[in-house]
Amino acid sequence: MTIKIHTSFLPHTDPEASLAFFRDLLGFEVRMDVGYEGMRWITVGPPEQPDTNIVLTPPAVDPGLTDDERRTIHEMMAKGTYATLVLATDDLDGLFERLQATDAEVIQEPTDQPYGVRDCAFRDPAGNHIRINQAS
Repeated sequence: MTIKIHTSFLPHTDPEASLAFFRDLLGFEVRMDVGYEGMRWITVGPPEQPDTNIVLTPPAVDPGLTDDERRTIHEMMAKGTYATLVLATDDLDGLFERLQATDAEVIQEPTDQPYGVRDCAFRDPAGNHIRINQAS
């Protein structure tokens, strides 16, 4: 039996800004772009990984959430503590320079971590924490 990661969800607050970040800056493909009642779900993924998808989704749209839960999600997103995505690249310093030259919010410059990973961190336009590891 094989189990693979197929799709993960990451909230967005501005679909156009999210597209600019994931498609234009990171080079991800847009695989689906679906609208419904003023909301928009955008599926993106790395061209080299056609079976791995990230759905950029409107936050807190689950009908089972209370108003307090929705408010908490929006507050956590604004602080960058709601969602995290970890990516890997074969050129961490080059990608960092490219992202730093935009208005992407830098959280951490490339750093050799004590646990053996070299990485950096940004926030995407929705405030999500995006960590990028140097691939071996």
